[in-house]
Amino acid sequence: MTERQRISQAIVVEGKYDKIRLDSVVDAVILVTDGFQIYKNKEKLALIQYYARTTGIIILTDADAAGFQIRSYLKSVVRQGEIYHVYVPGIHGKERRKRTVSAEGLLGVEGMQQDVLLKAFARAGIFDHEPRNKQNDITPAVLYQYGLNGTADASGRRAALLEALQLPSHLSMKGLCEVLGTMTTAAALEQFLAEHLPELYGGEEMA
Repeated sequence: MTERQRISQAIVVEGKYDKIRLDSVVDAVILVTDGFQIYKNKEKLALIQYYARTTGIIILTDADAAGFQIRSYLKSVVRQGEIYHVYVPGIHGKERRKRTVSAEGLLGVEGMQQDVLLKAFARAGIFDHEPRNKQNDITPAVLYQYGLNGTADASGRRAALLEALQLPSHLSMKGLCEVLGTMTTAAALEQFLAEHLPELYGGEEMA
């Protein structure tokens, strides 16, 4: 059995099956929101806020609209401490225990392979030994320079980038800036894009 990766932050997931899946991959405190029940579970919310202040929390929800709604809610109510965002890709499929696919036909955290989950944590810099860069200089204005925001073909370029980075299609512009900020800097973004999307940013196509 592969040794589980140790993570110091508490991880917040949506359901008990997400927790079971994740517990086989990482060694960490894992908290469950029970879906939208977190909206009215004050004790669970207080526990999440406690971990945010002490160890920091990692929000890891599904790639569908409901997952992003829960993520957004947690961001709005956890006002102190550290929040790290880890995103799983939007992979179409159905978990074995379910009879039918989800509303959007996407696998949840529980349906992700181990390597996919580990890559998601790595993208967010969770396994980095150095403290994360708190001065994220990736902004919508920076993305505009590379045709990823505010241009006629921006949505297509963003979709291609999200697919290349195995990020969910629901990811907002702010979310994309946050993720890119854990992976690169504004100064190195040109090279980063050329490496991941050479067909769009290589050679003469470079913005």
